[in-house]
Amino acid sequence: MGYGNAVITGACGGLGQALARRLLAQGARVALLGLDRGRLEALRALAPERSELYTLDVSDAPAMQAAAQDWMTRHGVPDLVLANAGVAGGFDTEQRGDLAVMRRMLEINVLGVATTFHPYLTAMRGAGRGSLVGVASLAGWRGLPGNGAYCASKAGVIAYLQSLRAELRGSGLRVATVCPGYLRTPLTAGNRFRMPGLMEPDEAARHLLVRAARGAELIVLPRRMGWLARALGLLPAAVHDRILLNQPRKPRIGEAGSTAIPGLDAPTRQNNRQH
Repeated sequence: MGYGNAVITGACGGLGQALARRLLAQGARVALLGLDRGRLEALRALAPERSELYTLDVSDAPAMQAAAQDWMTRHGVPDLVLANAGVAGGFDTEQRGDLAVMRRMLEINVLGVATTFHPYLTAMRGAGRGSLVGVASLAGWRGLPGNGAYCASKAGVIAYLQSLRAELRGSGLRVATVCPGYLRTPLTAGNRFRMPGLMEPDEAARHLLVRAARGAELIVLPRRMGWLARALGLLPAAVHDRILLNQPRKPRIGEAGSTAIPGLDAPTRQNNRQH
């Protein structure tokens, strides 16, 4: 089983672009949502008759609702809504400016998933079918030093999707939680630490779509990283923390290698971009 009508947020990023290309190649109609219009236009050019682009911020609920209404008017009710948009960055609670980073990260990474699903839910319930897929992270399984904002946001996504899955059980709608480890995307390009199991976006997109279509409720990419995370989770907290404490940390906003956070009211916001 494949998908014929899909909505993808974060379509400008590495995983989002890979997902969009695969779905378009399979003949699906695809709504492309993101902030980089140039990248969205390049994707739409692959199948202009089967795609639309929407340049917006996923935490902007009215804009997301307007895009959903336009898409469903033009192309019908989706059978896949994929909340993929997200941002990442290091975090230091001692630094006052980083509180704004955490707030914005929660708006995009957590609230953005709900604002993505909300406009389609009534129509998909009426159709009695479809998949709601949210991209979380293995970082949401346990907090990592220097990465508190991102880990908290992805833990929030996991808990939200668990709640939504329970609410929709028996409705015909499926809810899947995707927990990637490390993917070779702009979000990991500036990492200064070893990234075991580093996966190419196209390979990740292939596994994600196949497993989501088969009804998987938890998709770990790659699977072996889930086993590693579970094994580390069995360690006493003090031992686990000592292992990670001296590892290089994710660059904070403004540091070399930091990644983009749009709409961040900080002096470094021009260096940041949502994927």
